[in-house]
Amino acid sequence: MAEPQQQPPGTLGAMVTKPDHGEESYRGCGRLNGKAAVVTGGDSGIGRAVAIAFAREGADVLIAYLGEHDDARDTAKYVQAEGRRAVLVPGDLADRATCEAVVRAAVQEFGRIDVLVNNAAFQMTHETLEEISDEEWTRTFEVNIHAMFRLVKAALPHLGPGCSIINTSSVNYDQPKPTLLPYATTKGAIANFTAGLAQMLGPRGIRVNAVAPGPIWTPLIPSTMPPEQVAEFGRNTPLGRPGQPAEVAPVYVLLAADEGSYISGAVVPVTGGKPVL
Repeated sequence: MAEPQQQPPGTLGAMVTKPDHGEESYRGCGRLNGKAAVVTGGDSGIGRAVAIAFAREGADVLIAYLGEHDDARDTAKYVQAEGRRAVLVPGDLADRATCEAVVRAAVQEFGRIDVLVNNAAFQMTHETLEEISDEEWTRTFEVNIHAMFRLVKAALPHLGPGCSIINTSSVNYDQPKPTLLPYATTKGAIANFTAGLAQMLGPRGIRVNAVAPGPIWTPLIPSTMPPEQVAEFGRNTPLGRPGQPAEVAPVYVLLAADEGSYISGAVVPVTGGKPVL
């Protein structure tokens, strides 16, 4: 697909081919009634789709995001349209203080946290190892995995039996793309973190799972990949196309809902047919 190149992390407003976040299609049925959720990277992409789905299932949602204020406010409008509370917290999750501020805001505004969705991520494309700077390698880990640890640690005093932690991994945890080396490496770490944390927190009644999306059409794609890769994005899947954020969000709903009460330690692939272990 033809799409103008953007500067990372990209914005929804600058996209020509808009992703489907379920704005018109998602129908809730009360599976998250009364719950309070934190969704990082909630301004666009998978995070926005999850925020919309959660609200339509009855949850209040805190939307943490880097600095894409217009996109974030637009997401909040969809949450509020369902009669649910939307709280916006901008900031760089590479900073420990931001992670702590996100949790603090959720507790102050909602009085509780039932679901923590660790979704925010950073990636860039490189053809050679020499192109990857130490600074970029470190930042990728800070945003993608260190922030996850810090958010969970800050939230843990407010989590109890029945609560759910959902981490966004990637098909790259099993099939690492060499041009996304730092990103793919963190996604492997997230799958491992999820498996270990599920065992550690299971005795407390807290479930921990991950979702492993394949190629999903979001602002991250035209802002972090060269145009020739963007044009072919998702065509190498058995379904022959990229997925839409709305096609991933229902998995997060299941993992957050009481119906998923015996699912923990899982990495759920949403890959358009690409098999993963």
